[in-house]
Amino acid sequence: MILVTLCSATFVVGLDFSIVAVALPEIGSALGFAGTGDLQWVVTACLLPTASLLLLFGRLSDRMGRRNLFLLGLLLLVITSLIAGLAGNPGTLVAARAGQGIAGAMISPTALALLTTVFPEGPQRTKALGINGALLSLGFVVGTIGGGVITSAFNWRWTMLIMAIVGAAVLVSGLAVLSADRERTRRALDVPGAVLVSGGLFALVYWVSTGADNGWGSGPTVAALVLAVLLLGAFLLVERRHPSPLVPLSLLNRPSIKWGWIVGLITFGMCGGTTVLLSLYMQEILGWSALETGFGFLAEGLGALVSGLIVSRLIGAWGGPRTLVVGLGIQAVGTAAMVVLPNETNLPLLLLTSGAMGFGHVLAVVAFINAMTSGLRDDEQGVVGGLAQMPQFVGAIGTAALAAIASSRTAALESTRSAVDAHLGGLHAGMLAGGLVCLAGVLITVLFLRRPAAPPDGKSSADANEPSLGARGSGPAEVAAR
Repeated sequence: MILVTLCSATFVVGLDFSIVAVALPEIGSALGFAGTGDLQWVVTACLLPTASLLLLFGRLSDRMGRRNLFLLGLLLLVITSLIAGLAGNPGTLVAARAGQGIAGAMISPTALALLTTVFPEGPQRTKALGINGALLSLGFVVGTIGGGVITSAFNWRWTMLIMAIVGAAVLVSGLAVLSADRERTRRALDVPGAVLVSGGLFALVYWVSTGADNGWGSGPTVAALVLAVLLLGAFLLVERRHPSPLVPLSLLNRPSIKWGWIVGLITFGMCGGTTVLLSLYMQEILGWSALETGFGFLAEGLGALVSGLIVSRLIGAWGGPRTLVVGLGIQAVGTAAMVVLPNETNLPLLLLTSGAMGFGHVLAVVAFINAMTSGLRDDEQGVVGGLAQMPQFVGAIGTAALAAIASSRTAALESTRSAVDAHLGGLHAGMLAGGLVCLAGVLITVLFLRRPAAPPDGKSSADANEPSLGARGSGPAEVAAR
């Protein structure tokens, strides 16, 4: 029941970011949003606080108790989802969506930290985190399809009210099955570090989320990027000197955390970016409706589900890094193979390539979080849980990069090809780039994640005799997973 509760919470967070996407046009007309740019804030208002507050709430969970913060996040999600479902104007809806984003920032790192502390390192944790990773990806697909079905059968308000109902069920289950926190860290909260990292991440995600609409060279966009660099740079300086840092640099310097985070950013960024390109392909090239497009992602979701169910066996047999190499490799092949998608419907090819991408992606997700969460003390799981969840939100950088490549290639082809063929050529270029970046992730894994994880100044439970992340067998370093 603990596994069901925590995985359901992860599913709800994934659902929250996708269920509203199909309903955006109806929301705009029903509430009187001025235009597409304003309507986009229904999504962005939820994303910004989630991405920027993950580390803060990850560390707070170590102080105030993960169960308490997890349940508080679910309660906030229920309340704000009800407000969103009953909203009568754009301002109320956007504010409620921001509240849902704050709730997501509470739930995501604490759910992962609870999983990695309740289930000990080994096969149990591997299976639990594999299911958790599959349900996170499945939440996106169910949200995309469910949002279309709910909006068509009822109206957009039910996309929010469903969130309140599911969130309430998970809250009741959490109250019943999660035991009280046994230990809490007594470290003082690093307030300067919390302010700097939250502000820096907010600016970074704002830059990614609004750059395409405002123009990448516009004043607000450039200012957001500069502010993100300055604040995050200042955060690292503060952490170096603070007696009780929000994120100890000794943790950040561990190869398993540093390189695992980068590989996580690659797999999330390229999967998310390619999914957007696939959505454009299905709607703008094949002429599918939004609901048909949602069903077009079924293979990706099913691939993710199958991957999550078998990943524990693969990690047990091959070890974490080998599984990560295989996962990123399959994701790379499935993504790059999309360059042969034609301008007419070829359903088997579409399902095969998107299914391969989803399957490889979840293998990679499980394996990179395996690397990041192995060999930690319980009081480090919260903040590392925040770090491990961050790539899925900061991964929007990958979406922006692939979209820019696709737009640039389309513009270059417009003088020699028809509008449809030029658009398809641009999408193909973005998909090929996504596959190549995944191959770069394979190289990073081979070079940097096959070495023993260096313990952070002896303060972690991972001591000098910790086995190599590349070792074969069922030692704790290779069998912990997403």
